[in-house]
Amino acid sequence: MLRDKNLVPLSRQHQHALALCVRIERASPLPEANLGAWQDEIAQHFHAEIQVHFVAEEQVVFPLARRYDGLSSLVEELLTEHQSLRVYFQKAEARQLSAEEIVEFARKLSEHIRKEERGLFESMQELVKPEELATLGRELDRALENAAQSCSLPAPKK
Repeated sequence: MLRDKNLVPLSRQHQHALALCVRIERASPLPEANLGAWQDEIAQHFHAEIQVHFVAEEQVVFPLARRYDGLSSLVEELLTEHQSLRVYFQKAEARQLSAEEIVEFARKLSEHIRKEERGLFESMQELVKPEELATLGRELDRALENAAQSCSLPAPKK
């Protein structure tokens, strides 16, 4: 389904995160020597984009979605996943993720994004009135203004 223009900013950020997940998957098994760099990249991605993205979903998208039959349980599931993913980001920042945990993180983040795109967003496009989606889009623009708008690679350590 073609994504409604008001949800495109979130979908674009989902693409950035999925690109990271694909790179991790393709690099597996992860050599021990590369774990620090992967964790730095995961933490940087969180601070540059995902942290603001999660808050925008939690404060703007999820409250609207909860008003529609059948979406409340999905929203609760997505909120639980946000909490779980935040633990991975915290562990990455502290450089406490093993190679297996980094791969597991990538799998869980990818599954979460697909659930939002294919479940939540598609359902919202069918259920939410166009004028409500337009209001949502304006609120998302404000909520996402502090997120980086491009996928960046971590700076090399000096």
